Amino acid sequence: MTALTSATASTTRGASYGFALAIVSLTAMMAGASAPSPFYPVLAARIGFDAAVTTTVFAVYALALLATLLTAGSLSDHVGRRPVASVGLVLLAASVFVFWNADSTTLLVVARLLQGVASGLLLSSVSAAIADLEPASRPGSAAVWNAVAPMAGLALGALVAGVLLDAASDAFADVFAPLTALYLLLAALVWLAPETAPRRPGALASLRFRVGVPRVMRPQFLRSVPAIFAGWATGGLFLSLGATIVHTELGGVAHVWQGLSVGLLAGSGSLAAFLIRRRSARTITIYGTTALAVGTVLMLIALAAGSLPGYLAAVVVAGSGFGTAFFGVVRSLAPHIPADQRADVFAVLFLVSYVAFGLPAVIAGVLVQIVGLGPVVYGYGAVVVVLAGTAAVLRARQA
Repeated sequence: MTALTSATASTTRGASYGFALAIVSLTAMMAGASAPSPFYPVLAARIGFDAAVTTTVFAVYALALLATLLTAGSLSDHVGRRPVASVGLVLLAASVFVFWNADSTTLLVVARLLQGVASGLLLSSVSAAIADLEPASRPGSAAVWNAVAPMAGLALGALVAGVLLDAASDAFADVFAPLTALYLLLAALVWLAPETAPRRPGALASLRFRVGVPRVMRPQFLRSVPAIFAGWATGGLFLSLGATIVHTELGGVAHVWQGLSVGLLAGSGSLAAFLIRRRSARTITIYGTTALAVGTVLMLIALAAGSLPGYLAAVVVAGSGFGTAFFGVVRSLAPHIPADQRADVFAVLFLVSYVAFGLPAVIAGVLVQIVGLGPVVYGYGAVVVVLAGTAAVLRARQA
């Protein structure tokens, strides 16, 4: 009996360690995704490129991530979570190292390409591991962390980068050297976590391009698409052009203001998702999409008035919707995902998210060269309001 109790306790400790490590890895990955954002105006002045190049560099990350999700999104269901996550973290370390030393647009593209591939591997495998290792005593906590951790990471990366750009003598080294070391450390620690996806046949076959959601989940998934699209399109605008908007349209010269715009969006989203976690998935989604629509309208009003404080306050409202809309979607879908298809479904979920994250931002970057930044932001905001409002109505009408 004592041996059995000891073995059970050891298994529980291992699962708790793996659960915590997966959450830390997801948070750290997203911190690396947002950390470059405040650096774009600096690099644009140093290397010499415009808004179209900024959004293209950002889009390379999103497109590489999408391609990886389409090909390797379900790989961890076949070869295990640990090897896929470990390889992803090593590639992530390589990507931030290249970004740290980039002195040309070519190296920036290479850095973001590597980061996209790494993030694609990590999003599907680590999100699935969080679901696998959810503590039995805290049902629903996996959905909470799969929504809160990415938002917290986005906020942390942008805020720290913005502060160090103003305060440090070598902000590039102070931001990207620790990230490089952290990713390599996490890549090693992954192997101490329990494996939750035993090897099974079909690994090579899983690498073909495909998009798959179990048939029983498809109607609910399709109803969730407007909410996903509105939220992540907002995130894409902020991570690609957010610093430029604050600097050019609102006079926020200090880098901390530029990082703060991204940090407030994602940070308020993370906090709101945590605070509302005990509500039903339907209530969370309705709140999130409504807050996103209202907050976006308030941002456009503040932008027209040229008020930086008003704009940042509106970002908090929109950000609370950004985080909770996605959380509501994850919360509504997670209980219905078959255990052997978790990585696959999370891959599709993030596939839609990153199409919304990257494609509108690229279109915006091209249009900025034609009509200017202001009109593009107003048009972009109007589309987000329509999508978020549509998502709120769809979810409100659903029993």
